[in-house]
Amino acid sequence: MGIVHVTRWITASAVALSLALLVAPGSAGAEPLDVAAAADRVEPSVVRIDTIVDYQHILGTGTGIVLDPGGQVLTNYHVVQGADVISAVVGGATYGADILGYDRGRDIAVLQLRGAGGLAPAPVGDSARLVVGEPVVAIGNAQGSANPLTREFGSISALGRTISAEDELSGTATEMTGLFEFAAPVRAGDSGGPVVNGAGEIIGVTTAASVNFRMGPGGEGYAIPINEAMSIANQIRSGTPSDTVHIGPPTLLGVGVSSAEQHESFPGVLVHDVMPDGPAAGAGLANGDVILTIDGVRIESAADLTRVLDRHYPGDVLDLTWVDRAGQHRLGKAALLAGA
Repeated sequence: MGIVHVTRWITASAVALSLALLVAPGSAGAEPLDVAAAADRVEPSVVRIDTIVDYQHILGTGTGIVLDPGGQVLTNYHVVQGADVISAVVGGATYGADILGYDRGRDIAVLQLRGAGGLAPAPVGDSARLVVGEPVVAIGNAQGSANPLTREFGSISALGRTISAEDELSGTATEMTGLFEFAAPVRAGDSGGPVVNGAGEIIGVTTAASVNFRMGPGGEGYAIPINEAMSIANQIRSGTPSDTVHIGPPTLLGVGVSSAEQHESFPGVLVHDVMPDGPAAGAGLANGDVILTIDGVRIESAADLTRVLDRHYPGDVLDLTWVDRAGQHRLGKAALLAGA
């Protein structure tokens, strides 16, 4: 089976007009009564997530799933990636949120809602028992946190899917395997939300779709099976880092690069943005420079850079090599900060 190329939502709704483009909840078909009742059971555990990226002036929306009464929440990493401010609405209350940890490659993150208590944990099912054709409903925040949760009804159409999901902010693509595909018109804002079976159990986490929020109903959704999502989430909750799981918020180098902006003369990545007073600026990097290595690792894409940073923590000092705009090779050191 080939790789499906889809859009992974970076939940960017930079202006209020974007929200007006979202279609009304519900699909063209009638709502299955048992699945509608199942959605009623799960909705108290569904979290509306809003994010702000101050530096790029981006607003975002997404969805999360309550894991425990104290406010630990499961969501997609791309929902909160780069956010300076994360807020969450659940049970009629609004909370600030912090990133406990994440697995970038599998697109899983766990948040902690500040001051939360008495929340309803989500009923978790067993994704090892998924059957093609079984009815499901995806619950999400596609219309924004000031509106009711959306419900998209459909059925499981395939198991064991592989997709290439594009990050629209950096231009990088991540291959994800072992997903299940479901026929329901999910869209931006639904990312991180639950896919629910007829028994009212969460069997997956919506992560990508073949359509985006500017298009009408139709297309396919792709979800991370809940068994895998919970395995990663529980590792994060235990505070156990690994080659793929980062504990705590992302580290900040303070430099913007894109895989689509490689320099023609050097095997590195072209810097298009440097945060004032950030670690990269302190090391001497400037717009137009080409990063060659970080921590001794050759950097040839935005994905290479994030993989290196995910292995480090605030306070770590990294050696950088780069070529400046005059063509001179440069060396420097950068002490990483805690990112948002």
